[in-house]
Amino acid sequence: MKHVVIVGGGFAGLNCARKLAARPDVRITLIDKNNYQQFQPLLYQVATAALSATNAAFSLRSVLREHANVEVKLGEAVSVDLKSRTVTIAEGQKYQGDFLVLAAGSQANFFGTPGANQHAYPLYSIHDAELLRSRILAVIETANRDPSVLAKGALNFVIVGAGPTGTEMAGALGSVLHAGVKKFGEKIASQAHIFLVDRGHAVLGAFSEKAQAYAAKILEQRNVTLRLGTGVKEIGEGYVVLDDGSKILTHTVIWAGGLKASALSNNAGIQCGHGGRLDVQPDLTVKGFEGVYALGDFANITDKDGKPLPQLGSVAEQSGKWCAKNIASDLANETRQPFHYFDKGIMAMIGRDAAVAEVGEHRHELQGAVAFAAWIGVHAALLTTTRAKVGTFIEWAWDYFGHMHSDLILDRPDQANINWNEDEPTEIVQSSKG
Repeated sequence: MKHVVIVGGGFAGLNCARKLAARPDVRITLIDKNNYQQFQPLLYQVATAALSATNAAFSLRSVLREHANVEVKLGEAVSVDLKSRTVTIAEGQKYQGDFLVLAAGSQANFFGTPGANQHAYPLYSIHDAELLRSRILAVIETANRDPSVLAKGALNFVIVGAGPTGTEMAGALGSVLHAGVKKFGEKIASQAHIFLVDRGHAVLGAFSEKAQAYAAKILEQRNVTLRLGTGVKEIGEGYVVLDDGSKILTHTVIWAGGLKASALSNNAGIQCGHGGRLDVQPDLTVKGFEGVYALGDFANITDKDGKPLPQLGSVAEQSGKWCAKNIASDLANETRQPFHYFDKGIMAMIGRDAAVAEVGEHRHELQGAVAFAAWIGVHAALLTTTRAKVGTFIEWAWDYFGHMHSDLILDRPDQANINWNEDEPTEIVQSSKG
């Protein structure tokens, strides 16, 4: 029986494991630092209390419970020997396989921005989302108790990065501030500001100009100030300095500025490519290492024309299934096939009844309520378990038809421990929107 070691239980690793598990001649060891899969496209909804964490995280053992030939091991992979296909985890155990699948995922890329690692809130894990949710609620509660902190930027929220994650977060946060802060009074509600910052000159840079214009209009209607054409120069305790010299007082900086491969790539023993990811051949194997595959956000995967594919859940999911198919070909001494990505399109939700979608390879454009419904349908279909699909649909229906957001429960009161005395009120410099 051949042994397949898979590092990472995200879209890529889990889909590879599930497809391979149907083979009786294979045993699989799935290693992840968490005992659950996290659904990254919905993390911003966890951060804004639209969904609970259980709607965006699924037990790996529960998902794989019907497959006796799959073992789940809890541990963070810290190094890998590609020649022997051996992985070492932080606790010291080693796992060696006939095949090694590296799908260790990604982490925030702060691009060397001073203070970002210490003071910004990334949004790439369940832990990130829950921590951010608590911070948002903590500053709201603090401002309600002590309005003097409003002059120190208590209700200024800065989102760095105007791609899908940042744009969706900005739209959702606008809804939270409208629904949640208004409960504390109009005076506080009027002091809440969201700033979306990006060096590019448009939101949703991968979308069409028409979609970008629509998204910008919707965001501005939701009181989001767009600071485009300028980046973040520094993030400090209580402030952000932009490249244009302006300073925004804030205690909540949300980082959606980019991804790089997880730290494991630094200990793979080979030179990494763009974003610290492993470059792979068309069949998803790592050149020069027999039986080693790299997938999802951990790999630089190209399409049929040699162009790099984006770090999307759909790319990871399909690459995981394709990898399983090629491993099956290896076992049968058949030729591996180059990965062909089926482009379903791209989409982003900007708020209630507001979304943009470019569907299919030819990018048929949708906007508004139709795109909103399409977004819900696609993301519900991607959820791993039936229970999650049902539960998430109920939460969305409750929010949509009942106009009832989830309860704003502050479960990490430590996020309210802010030293407000170090900040001196400074005028917020705002450029024109657009």
